[in-house]
Amino acid sequence: MATISATVEAEPAGSPTPSPPRPRTATATTVGFAVVLVGFAVMIWHRRWMSDDGLIVLRTVRQLLAGAGPVFNQGERVEANTSTLWTYLLALPGLAGVSLNWAAVALGLVCSVAGVGFALDAARRLFGGARWMAPFGALVVVALPPFWDFGTSGLETGLIVGWLGLTWWLLVGRLEAHRSGGGGRAWPVASVLGLAPLVRPDLALFGLAAAAALVVLERGRGWRRIAGLAAVAAALPLAYEVFRAGYYGLLVPGTALAKEASTSRWRQGYHYLRDLTDTYWLVVPVLIGLVAAVLLLVRLRRTATVATAVVVAVPWVSSALLATYVTRVGGDFMHGRMLLPALFCLTLPLAAVPFTRRTAVPVLAMAAWAATSLLALRPAYDTLGPNWIANERLYYVVIVDRPNPIVAEDFVDHPVAPEGVAELAGAPGPSLALPGPGPDGLRWWLFPTPDRPSTITWLNLGVTGELAPLDTRVLDGVGLTHPLATHATSVPDGRIGHDKDLPPEWFVADSGTTETGFVDPAGIAAARAALACPATQELLASYRDPLTLDRFVRNVTGALERTSYRYDRDPRVAAQCLPVE
Repeated sequence: MATISATVEAEPAGSPTPSPPRPRTATATTVGFAVVLVGFAVMIWHRRWMSDDGLIVLRTVRQLLAGAGPVFNQGERVEANTSTLWTYLLALPGLAGVSLNWAAVALGLVCSVAGVGFALDAARRLFGGARWMAPFGALVVVALPPFWDFGTSGLETGLIVGWLGLTWWLLVGRLEAHRSGGGGRAWPVASVLGLAPLVRPDLALFGLAAAAALVVLERGRGWRRIAGLAAVAAALPLAYEVFRAGYYGLLVPGTALAKEASTSRWRQGYHYLRDLTDTYWLVVPVLIGLVAAVLLLVRLRRTATVATAVVVAVPWVSSALLATYVTRVGGDFMHGRMLLPALFCLTLPLAAVPFTRRTAVPVLAMAAWAATSLLALRPAYDTLGPNWIANERLYYVVIVDRPNPIVAEDFVDHPVAPEGVAELAGAPGPSLALPGPGPDGLRWWLFPTPDRPSTITWLNLGVTGELAPLDTRVLDGVGLTHPLATHATSVPDGRIGHDKDLPPEWFVADSGTTETGFVDPAGIAAARAALACPATQELLASYRDPLTLDRFVRNVTGALERTSYRYDRDPRVAAQCLPVE
């Protein structure tokens, strides 16, 4: 649970350390592991739900299955999902006619539980198959409510836990092979490692660390073999990167630009980190884990090897890198979510530990903390806390008044989106539905757009897209599905993930309507002038023009410049056609 600095014995070249005979795993160990996994599954199922961002993923999958391609809105090639693999994985049950909402819940749960199961078995193998093993680091995962909440939610968190657990399990398998002479096949490890940026781009940090360890394990078999493994790992992500550049016209998912993943917001990230660590007293399991690690190191110091030390360092180094990256970009608006991969990595090497007199005290201490977390530790706020961090699941449970909102019918009591969808459906022709001021607060304004498809704009894209037909454009002001917002500048110190608040002038100007409604006509005219800027015209063409071979090539060659292109969110400034540095 904490990085260990230790001197290990160097391995004689060409003389792998033979593995000692494995004792038979005690029945109590197997039962203990099973209880942990079943308990984890029960807690995830109890908290099953579908987040607004998860519904965004499902609409993309529905468009894909409907023949429109991997897009959120028909006729607009926008990559609205961060996890490529999760999108295409969900399409498989969709092909069989299974409800995508329930498929996302089931797959998220299975992947989460499988990831912890792989971690437990990897720990058993890492410690030489000790007869008596106690769940240790795995208790941290099982006892934390954010792991339950995002084990479903429709997002890729469950897939991340499953992929991390599987990758670690495979890497420990290669360590076993190294200890026994270096036999077996390494290409399955390389192929799974290569999926890292497709599971989620920031997981490339774990993938690179694991790849370095694989090089150490395989270096005795020649550099040609290592080059072959590198080719296996890189083939799929490189192929998809070419597809992304040509199809979407960008080098990264649109979500990375919408949330400006390259910027630094350390202060907000610090608040996000403390929101998780303080809520669940995480300093306690970290210190307990440190004690257990030191005790185990004393026990294993004579048999430890350089290869073992390198492999064990992978998840701990990756945890530090992932946590630092998340903190740097400001974290997220969902309580705990973005730090879960780093936290899971931290638990991997000590997911289970040999249960001996030496380790009994830390094991019991960890169990006591886990029981406390299970029963008592929760965020100090209900739905929305300080620094705009939300208890996202509880927020949706409250506003839709359902304990487990999953399918479309569960969201019909959303306070805003269903009314807008109904207003647009009742319009005499294609229209733009835009929220604006009314006599009693917010109301929906309709702007006729005879030459454009019907369009609705609202922040909660997932719910709106779940309720609206697939041929209705659903846009947002934060840039997840609308490149005009994606490439605009952010509101200074805005809420993380929501700080690209595009003014309504842009939506009206881009809709082709002749009406102005509640929107300032001068602002609309400025937005129309800004839309005519050559660089913005090229941006619009990159995702709206028919995808010919020429368009694909132009998208690829212009992807780097297009990815870095920004303009001022104020249309009066953007009308000067001066890009923002």
